[in-house]
This record gives sequence, structure tokens and C-alpha cells, in this order.
Amino acid sequence: MTIRSATFTAPPFLVRVDSPIGRLELTSDGQAVTSLSIERAGSLPLEEFPQRSNAVLETAKEQLAEYFAGTRRDFDVPVALVGTEFQKAVWSELSSLGWGEVASYGSIGAATGRATAGRAVGGAVGANPVPIIVPCHRILAGNGKITGYSGGNGIPTKAWLLDHEGIVHRTVLASASASAGELGAPA
Repeated sequence: MTIRSATFTAPPFLVRVDSPIGRLELTSDGQAVTSLSIERAGSLPLEEFPQRSNAVLETAKEQLAEYFAGTRRDFDVPVALVGTEFQKAVWSELSSLGWGEVASYGSIGAATGRATAGRAVGGAVGANPVPIIVPCHRILAGNGKITGYSGGNGIPTKAWLLDHEGIVHRTVLASASASAGELGAPA
């Protein structure tokens, strides 16, 4: 069996920006933001590629800075989301959630016509290519618990974002709350 490393090609446009939850890496096709990655364990997925900005990424950087400063509550930068029809339906529901609003996996499933598809909703939420801007951090279990987060440092990153927006939540692991403090206090 041969195992090959994943190879990436340079995106047309790429920028990196510091944030309270770690460095962010944004890509664009020239018309819209196509991905946002949150630093994990000190690295970003496209670090070997040079930055090349455009107007869309500059707008996204400004709006993210305002979000982290607490002066922006929604984003109006264009995003291009590539996925299955079900994923796109879930991401559309995520995009309808405003600052400080929360939904459950079950309610997102019901809104997309698949009320019993909690795991599938979780998979679609986790596959969101543009977290924060498409606010997947606003999804909690029905009991208010954080059950996971694929961005940044996982649960501590999600807890920081929820705290930043004043969203009441519970962490699954007691240590996750302590780890959230390592990211710094929300703005």
C-alpha cells in the first residue's frame, strides 16, 4: 500500500491575519471568500504559499477585525460554498443565525427537511469551509452543550467564540472550560 501526502495547489488569492483565537487564513477565487482556516497547533494548511490579496479578502479582513472587536455582528462579504446539496442547505441555515443566536443540530435538521439527521447535520456543520463568517460555532446540542468544533483548537475555540457573543453554553469536558481561558478573554 502506498500512502501519499495531500498536495495543495496555491489558491488564486490568500491572506493571513492575526486574531484572538489564533492566526486565520482566508482564500478567495477573486469573487468571494472560498475558505477560512483557524490556526491549529501553530500551523495553517496553506502556509507554504505566499499571500496575494484582493478586494474581497481585504473586506473580509476588515469585517473579521470588527467582529473580534465586538463592533460587527454580521458579515456581508460574498462567500462561495462548494458541497453537496444537503451541506449547502445546512450552511444556508447557519447563515441565517444572527449574533448571539443559537440553534441545535436537531433544529437545523428539521429546517432542512431531515429532522432525524443529527449526525449528518453535524458532519455538514463540521465541513463548513468558511467558519465564523458562516457561523457554525452557533450550533449546540439540544441540552446547550458544545459537542465538538473542527476549527482551531476545537472546543476551546468554539467556547471563545460563544463567550464573545454572549451565548450561554456548557462544555462536555470540564477541562475544555479551563482550556478556553488559554485563548484569552473575549472582547
